[in-house]
Amino acid sequence: MSPMAFFNGKFMPVEHAKVGIMTHAFNYGTACFEGIRGNWNAEHGQIYIFRLEEHYQRLIDSCDVLQIELPHTMDEMIEMTVELVRRCAYREDTYIRPIAYKSSERVGVRLHDLEAGFLIFATPFGPYLDIENGARCCISSWRRIGSDMIPVRAKISGIYVNSALAKTEAHKKGYDEAIFLTHDGHVCEGSGENIFIVKDGRLATPPPEDDILVGITRDTVMTLASQELGLSTDERAILPEELFTADECFMTGTAAHLTPIIEIDGRRVGHGRMGDITRKLQELYFDVIYGRNKKYIDWCTPAYALARKS
Repeated sequence: MSPMAFFNGKFMPVEHAKVGIMTHAFNYGTACFEGIRGNWNAEHGQIYIFRLEEHYQRLIDSCDVLQIELPHTMDEMIEMTVELVRRCAYREDTYIRPIAYKSSERVGVRLHDLEAGFLIFATPFGPYLDIENGARCCISSWRRIGSDMIPVRAKISGIYVNSALAKTEAHKKGYDEAIFLTHDGHVCEGSGENIFIVKDGRLATPPPEDDILVGITRDTVMTLASQELGLSTDERAILPEELFTADECFMTGTAAHLTPIIEIDGRRVGHGRMGDITRKLQELYFDVIYGRNKKYIDWCTPAYALARKS
């Protein structure tokens, strides 16, 4: 079956879903988006789409920042997403990308007096980083954009040039991922992930006021740490040297899942492998997103109606 997209109010083959070269979002980055995981459980014969409502609430909030008037309600977008995944009929992990954008074909820098468009596509998507062996990271020479420049809690397409510069810099240096610092020199996040450290059995992660994107996977991991392991998470400023003295360190994100960090700037983190707390959280997380943990099944939206009961 040909990959499908939702575009201009209808489902169509993805190769037919095109925007014009004068589209405002293409020229000026005036779009916002979400990345949503559909996780294939072969035993259940089911793709479980993870935390759809939370993702679409964040998209709605991002649209408010960019003055994009979404043409659909949250319930409609959720329904369209599930239908799109059904039509694509993938039997593997899937990445779902809804985009809201300024669709007018007009030249001029502004947000006002422009039409809005909405689309969704889905594509097969495996691990973004090595979730078992871990990621080797470097501290980027690029600083994270501050919220006094562009609102960082919104997933605005144009912001991600900042991430692309850092990611490619890391790649060219032989690393897997970059770590941003804030302009105050605090640890911020990866190019597309939040960061946690473990020290003396305690979790810590940068707070929202340090210009992070407040991640949905971040929230998931904090919830699982608290409810399942009895570990609270300190949301506080983290200095770069704490990365080198941490017992464990890991990244979280829709693409990255929960990935251990084993090295930063050529220096081993902890024992240079996945730590015990990271492993426990990773196992809990994968049980949840693949629909194997009934306690959290409300976070999972089944895409296929004829799934076998577990």
